[in-house]
Amino acid sequence: MRNLIFFISKYYVFFLFFALEIFSFVIIYRFNNYQKASFVNYTTGVTSSFYSTISNTKQYFNLRHVNDSLQLENARLHSQLITSYYENKFTPKLVNDTIYKQQYEYIPAIVVNNSVTKRNNYLTLNRGSDHGIVPEMGVISENGIVGIVMNVSEHYCTVLSLLNNNCKISAKIKKNGAFGSLVWDGSDPRFARLLDVNKHVPISGNDEIITSNFSTIFPEGIPIGKIYSHSLDAGDNFHTIKVELNTDFGTISSVYIIRNLIKDEQKNLENSIKK
Repeated sequence: MRNLIFFISKYYVFFLFFALEIFSFVIIYRFNNYQKASFVNYTTGVTSSFYSTISNTKQYFNLRHVNDSLQLENARLHSQLITSYYENKFTPKLVNDTIYKQQYEYIPAIVVNNSVTKRNNYLTLNRGSDHGIVPEMGVISENGIVGIVMNVSEHYCTVLSLLNNNCKISAKIKKNGAFGSLVWDGSDPRFARLLDVNKHVPISGNDEIITSNFSTIFPEGIPIGKIYSHSLDAGDNFHTIKVELNTDFGTISSVYIIRNLIKDEQKNLENSIKK
C-alpha cells in the first residue's frame, strides 16, 4: 500500500493531466454537434470492424464443419448421377419398379496420410469397416481417379494410389471409345501412360481419358486426364500415350469411396465360368 501511495504521489501530475484531458474531450464531444457526430461515426466504424473480425474468425474455424457438409452433399449428388445406376429395361411390367436401379454409392472420406515421392505410393483414409468399406472399392477425388482400397481396419483403410506400379486402371479415350490400361511409370506424379491402344486408332492431343465399362470398381465415364503426348514407332502395334492426370496427388485432402452394389454378382458369375 505504501508503494502505491508513493507511486501516485510521484506521478500525480501526469494522472491529473490525463484526467483533465479526458474531461476536456468529454465536454468537447458532448456540447459540440460536429465533434459529437465525428466521434460517433468513428466509434461506429471501429465497432463494425471489430465485429466483422470476430465474424470472419468464427467462419474460419467453422470451415471444417462446412467442408464436411459439402462432402456429404457431393456424395449424395454423385449417388444420384445417371452413371451410378444401371438400366433395367427387362424388368417385367407386373413388378412395381423403375427402369433404372442404383449401382454405385459414394462415401466421403478424408486423407489422413499420403505419399507421392515413392515408387509405390499409398494413401490412408479415415473410413473403415465400421463405415462399410471393404477391399477393392474405387476412390476418386472431385477431379478424377485416386486409387483402389487395399486394406481395411475398423476406422481406417489404405488405398493403392494410382501412383503405384501395382495399380492398373481400365481406361478409354472418350472421343472414340478405344480402351487400354492406365499405369504409372514411377517418375512424374503428374503423368501416367495408357497402354495397349491399337495403332489403327486415331489419336489427338488433349483427347480426354475416362474410365471404361470393363471394371467392377469404377463407374464408366469418371475423368482421368487428357492426352499430353503420343507416338507410334515403326513396327509397333500399339501407341505410346502419355496422359496428364487431372488429380493433383500432392494437395489431395478429401475423396469419395465408391461402393458397387452389384459387384459381387458379376464377379461370382465370372468366377463360375473360369472354373
